Amino acid sequence: MNPDTTLLAEAQSLLPAAIRLRRDIHAHPELGLELPRTQGAVLSALEGLGLSITSGRALSSVVAVLDSGRPGPTVLLRGDMDALPMPEDTGLDFASTNAGATHACGHDSHVAMLAGAASLLRAHVDELKGRVVFMFQPGEEGEHGARFMIDEGILDIAGRVDLAFAIHQSPNIPSGMIATKGGTLLASADEIFIDVVGRGGHASMPYLTLDPIPVACEIVLAIQSMITRKVDVFDPAVVTIAHVTAGTTSNVIPEVASIHGTVRAISAQTRQLVHDELARLVGGIAAAHAMTAELRIELGFPVTVNDAATADWTRAVSSRLLGEDKVVEMASPVMGAEDFSYVLENVPGTMVFLGTCPDGTPFTSAAPNHSNRMILDESAMATGIALHAAIALARSAEPA
Repeated sequence: MNPDTTLLAEAQSLLPAAIRLRRDIHAHPELGLELPRTQGAVLSALEGLGLSITSGRALSSVVAVLDSGRPGPTVLLRGDMDALPMPEDTGLDFASTNAGATHACGHDSHVAMLAGAASLLRAHVDELKGRVVFMFQPGEEGEHGARFMIDEGILDIAGRVDLAFAIHQSPNIPSGMIATKGGTLLASADEIFIDVVGRGGHASMPYLTLDPIPVACEIVLAIQSMITRKVDVFDPAVVTIAHVTAGTTSNVIPEVASIHGTVRAISAQTRQLVHDELARLVGGIAAAHAMTAELRIELGFPVTVNDAATADWTRAVSSRLLGEDKVVEMASPVMGAEDFSYVLENVPGTMVFLGTCPDGTPFTSAAPNHSNRMILDESAMATGIALHAAIALARSAEPA
């Protein structure tokens, strides 16, 4: 057996414990930055490994450090822990017992894989140089948990981090496969709120009012034209208006029409361009109809950018572990967003996607992340456990 094959075999032996941990967390999902039960499950899973463990102050995070006692790099491995505020309709025996919350993005598997990697690396500590930081993070689903953990010093807790690595599972990739790319991997994501303010009145006399509803409709359509005419197709952006509200009944013209949506871009430059164009467009259209409009942009996660050299290196490590046929380079970014972006803004690193398509289901039609019917192939977690460990050991073996 070569060392990489040995890691994979050892990870397979850790799979039953990882499945138990994943199912326990899945059955008891928690939302946001405060995940006390999930935090407790992680602490129990790490017990007896001899790690230096601290908990967060502003959030229920767990940071565990494995120190080899020998000089070497610091590698950060991250797993997010929070669930989504949505129902579950999977029919699983271990389905969510918390109404209105479920692990439909697979963060439960991320936790289980990272805890398994901690056990695996502890068993290989004699081969390790430097330190490994295990980052168990709440609040990835829009709550900026990674930013809070950076503010609390995770990037310096065991010497400055030299390399950061994270796995995100995907049922829309064949099980056990790894996919990633250098450069932009995921988009930024911001929320937009627009209030068009007119003058209300009777539906029979619109000429005595300033009806904000057709103006709001005009703005929604103009946004899509703006995207196609102002944004470079090779540096794209997506604006989706998902929520429009106005009025209370059929014979009253309201004073305000509200628009709510998201802006996604794959570069900081295009992100800012769209913000600026939205402000010009919204104000101009409202003014053309003698109305006012307020645009509010709530900044979300920045663009997730993999360090190009590190992404190439990660694919090479993954190929040694799994075989070249199990590792693919993505042709383009994904328009979803991730707050691991905050970590990658500070240190070189890579996020990869791990395929978890259920057996017997075409990966192109499997229920995706954020679906109420999302199911993942738990056997793929052995690949994730082994890859976390392989990344840390491979970086440890290289010169500073």
